[in-house]
Order: sequence, then C-alpha cells, then structure tokens
Amino acid sequence: MRIEIHDLTELSSAAKALLNFAGEEKIFIFEGEMGAGKTTFIKALCAELGVEDMVSSPTFSIVNEYAAADEVIYHFDFYRIKNLQEAYDIGYEEYFYSGNLCLIEWPELVAEILPESYAKVEIAILSPDTRAFSFSIVS
Repeated sequence: MRIEIHDLTELSSAAKALLNFAGEEKIFIFEGEMGAGKTTFIKALCAELGVEDMVSSPTFSIVNEYAAADEVIYHFDFYRIKNLQEAYDIGYEEYFYSGNLCLIEWPELVAEILPESYAKVEIAILSPDTRAFSFSIVS
C-alpha cells in the first residue's frame, strides 16, 4: 500500500491507514533516511492509538514506553547503538515478544534479531513538504 501526504495535517489519516493495513501485527519497523519523518509519523500513530504521553525519539535511551488506553507501546531508536550486544543488553526479547506494540526506528541495525513477522513502513522524501509512505507485511 502506498500513500502520499503533502502536509503534516495528513499524517493522522496515514496513521489510520497503517493501523487498518497492519491488522493484528504488533511489530512495526520504520525505514527512511535521516529527516524523512519517522519520529513525526510515530507521534501521529501514537496519537491515533490514544497515547497522551509526550512522544519523542528515544535516541539516547534506545527505548521509550508509552501508555495507551489499554496497552503499552514501546518505541525504539537503534540509530546510536554500536553493536548488536546493546540490543541484547536492554533485553530486546522482553519487548519484542511481549505482545505489546513495538515501533522500531533504524531496524536495519538490528535486522538479525527482528521477529519473523512485522509491518514495514518505508518513508521517502519527495519534496520538502511531500512524503510517500509504503506499507507492507513481512512474514
């Protein structure tokens, strides 16, 4: 599935489309170059899920936890990890296999430990104001 947005106000509809597309998937990976809007889209996604906490990039903490109406959401940013051992050190398995939603930025840095099934979100910069979102299910 592919969606183009031309304004930040359209992120909410893109987030709804992703949730409908993903169905029961609990693991979401977000790919795109620096500045593509991964964290911004995750903020919109969390808003759709009812998160009232401040959503921000967990660049230095690696993982943030947010409370939604009836679930916990884990937001990962693996950009700054130096090696895979750091993911083991934070106990990634407890998060990834918890049954809770996991939103993962820079998944390519931990590709070998990702679960077998996940929703993949690719964000491409088309212009300063336009982004293309491609959704797929990997299993």
